[in-house]
Amino acid sequence: MPTTSLVELRVLDGANLYFSRAAVKLTLDVTALVDAPAPAAKAYAQAVGLGATRPGRIGSGFRQRFAIRVTGHVVRRIAREAGIGRIGVRVRPESDNHRLVVAFPWAHEQRARALAAAIVEVLDAFGAEHLPELMASVGERVRNEPPGNVPPTIRPKVPVVAVTGTNGKTTTSRMIAHIGRAAGLHVGWSSTDGVYFDGELVKYGDFSGPSGAGQVLSQPGIQLAVTETARGGILRRGVGVVSNDVSVVTNVTADHLGLGGIDTVDQLAEVKAVITHITRPRGWCVVNGDDPRTFAMRLGSPAKCWVFSRDPDSPSIRSVLDEGGRATTILDGFITVLDQATDPEPLLKVVDVPMTLSGLSHYNVENALAAASAALGLGLPRAAVIEGLSSFAPNENNPGRMNMYSLRGFTVVIDLAHNEAGLEALLEIMNGVRHEGGRLLLALGSPGDRADDMVSALGAIGARGADLVAIGHKSEYLRGRPPSELEAVFREGAASVGVDDVPAFPTELEAAQSLVAQAQPGDVVAVMSLQDRASLDGWLRSEGATVDTAEDLKNKVERAQH
Repeated sequence: MPTTSLVELRVLDGANLYFSRAAVKLTLDVTALVDAPAPAAKAYAQAVGLGATRPGRIGSGFRQRFAIRVTGHVVRRIAREAGIGRIGVRVRPESDNHRLVVAFPWAHEQRARALAAAIVEVLDAFGAEHLPELMASVGERVRNEPPGNVPPTIRPKVPVVAVTGTNGKTTTSRMIAHIGRAAGLHVGWSSTDGVYFDGELVKYGDFSGPSGAGQVLSQPGIQLAVTETARGGILRRGVGVVSNDVSVVTNVTADHLGLGGIDTVDQLAEVKAVITHITRPRGWCVVNGDDPRTFAMRLGSPAKCWVFSRDPDSPSIRSVLDEGGRATTILDGFITVLDQATDPEPLLKVVDVPMTLSGLSHYNVENALAAASAALGLGLPRAAVIEGLSSFAPNENNPGRMNMYSLRGFTVVIDLAHNEAGLEALLEIMNGVRHEGGRLLLALGSPGDRADDMVSALGAIGARGADLVAIGHKSEYLRGRPPSELEAVFREGAASVGVDDVPAFPTELEAAQSLVAQAQPGDVVAVMSLQDRASLDGWLRSEGATVDTAEDLKNKVERAQH
């Protein structure tokens, strides 16, 4: 039995999975309550002031739900004793029946921490006598605690676009920022690659959390902020701003499952939806109409809905237009805005957006639709949207995402492709530019903290889709996992589709060098790159590779299709 019920105390500085404002999150081990004989569990519930209860069988789901009810009551009772009055409380089960998560909003940090400590103290006193007196005592202590700091959540003075999703959030946020600059604005944006202001790197690193928003909004002269908002930042710290003017959710697919208490795609969607909850009522919630989990997020947002879909006859578009919202879709080959009150408004042809590879990359078609919707939702000029999308070049404006080179008659692609959906999208691109009879050569890789089933799936997808596969380790992202262990899981996935010969290399660069050495004219080599993008670029150029222009990409697609 644990000596204390406290597993973790986390102070969330902004909107989070539990509340649309700063909150304290407690992860608690309630083994004492869940594994106690029913009479003892019932006695504790009565001692803390809860009426008739049915604890259920020891260790059961019913007993965990009993523990949820009891814990929520303890929080409210202590808050009442402390003179706090009404308090929002969320108590959630974890997959382990012995654990719960408790969350409550805070306005003053020191007093909130004192309340958290009081909750733990009462739960730790399971089986003790004089529980009512203890709750009164800890409540008095909370009442007398100095208030402490207020939440550091930023109230933006300039328009903010928050972008999230499993795939495409970096590309989409970069597109929106590029459109903003085409409109003549001074734009700051944060992403997994760093903080940028007017296209210049201000600070390198992963700034997809709340600190990224703070860094962006602190830039002198900023007129528009675009913040990439990742799952991890929302779970660990909350969102860094009180509100946004436009929220964008690209899609939700399996990624990072099994981390931070998020075990299912539905739970992941719940995390991603947080940014839509804090969109201003006069703003826009931009969602993917082809992704049911994403499309459902409009229902929890105070903002109007702007849906995007590649299918102009999508039911999601009809629903949103009937609700008074707007839509962006593809009509007769044009990226087009739909509004029930006006005629369709064509912006530009899909084939004129370099990132879409003449429409071949359906993920980047969706990213372009999302970016156009967000920019127009901000009120940016139509001309700026057209200029921004048509001038957004993969290598120059989107490093690490679908960067393509020509070398000795074959194509090399560098792309993040960090999960199953991303790898499927990469293979789609590879197939779309290879010559007839050309082969696909793929360097697989994954950070060490991904679940085995995901790594195995990557091995199977890659081995099934490519003619030759190799493993290129992300040595800086192994996160304590031995490379040999990752290799075994990749090879297990490849073996499941009949591929047994999968060599491994210490780095992405070495894997790429091996594949390039085997490539023939007409082939396509691709690297799932997270850490070696700069060194890959430098090495390819030293080998005589040239960066594909928008016209080069268009020609490659056309040649492959004929």
